[in-house]
Amino acid sequence: MEGRMRGIGRLARESGLTVSALRFYDGAGVLVPARVDPRSNYRWYSDEQVVVARLVARLRRVGMPLAEISRVIEHRDDPDVVDAVLRAHLARLEDGLADARRELSAARSLLVPESPVTSIRTTTTAFLDALRGVRFAVGRDPGLPVLTGVLIDADADDVRLVATDRYRLAVRTLAGAAVEGPAVSVVVPVALADEALATLTPDAGPLTVSVDGADVVLTAGDRTLRGRRMDADFPDYRRIVRGSGAHQVEVDVARFRAQLAAAPTRTVRSPEDGAEQAATVLSFGDVEVGVNREFLLQALDAEDAGQLVLDLDGPIAPLVMRAPGRAGDLSMLMPIRLG
Repeated sequence: MEGRMRGIGRLARESGLTVSALRFYDGAGVLVPARVDPRSNYRWYSDEQVVVARLVARLRRVGMPLAEISRVIEHRDDPDVVDAVLRAHLARLEDGLADARRELSAARSLLVPESPVTSIRTTTTAFLDALRGVRFAVGRDPGLPVLTGVLIDADADDVRLVATDRYRLAVRTLAGAAVEGPAVSVVVPVALADEALATLTPDAGPLTVSVDGADVVLTAGDRTLRGRRMDADFPDYRRIVRGSGAHQVEVDVARFRAQLAAAPTRTVRSPEDGAEQAATVLSFGDVEVGVNREFLLQALDAEDAGQLVLDLDGPIAPLVMRAPGRAGDLSMLMPIRLG
């Protein structure tokens, strides 16, 4: 046995980990020595632990959390489990890189006094449809002014309109929109959004959204609407909307409305301030979800679809609605705790 063992110093040289790192992974239960001398407390490692140590070193270099490294090591003989963990971490890294690009682009715009103009070209029909799809979720709290506007988030990949009041979130993608100029995230006041909904008509043809510094200009046909961007950072909605729920339920909207009308209502107390509120109780198999009936009806109206897919992660996770065939579009509703 002793001949097949190596000390902590030799394992450090063979694996690329430092001695202090090996001691740390021992304490964390990630890489426990095969044997520890009871008198000197010296750590000894087996031949097979060299590969494990090299694996830990590589996974740590790409920032994988210790819990996931432990899962990889525990299931290293099960390729399906290992592949799932590696894919999930790679997706997080790619999302993080996209986030970093957006943040650096925003930082650059703050450092450069005169940023180039960004123009978003779409159709009036597509813009109005997207605007109607998010308008219901715009906040009204004057204490959170950034939520009282609509976010236009544009980069080379897509253009999204987003609104949230903390209890609801709506995202719509402008399919086929073209962006000229640098990526931009601009919050426009709801007054400009309402003016567009009230005065623009779908038959106006092409529409251009121009962002020039603090000025936002909508041009469609012979109509030109102007507003000033709101000087505030919109919440990072992308971190909230990533991925799908653990369970997906396909619903017919007409039957779902009937279910909602017949669903029982329960009075519960808010965990934040103890205030009483009415919760409509929806049942999906063994899962009961409490919702604000009015908010849910508004989200259904905004979706304007005959079929929806509901993402469910349990009674305290947001209820997410997606229309089939509209990738990236969703309406999200925070549940009301029933217990």
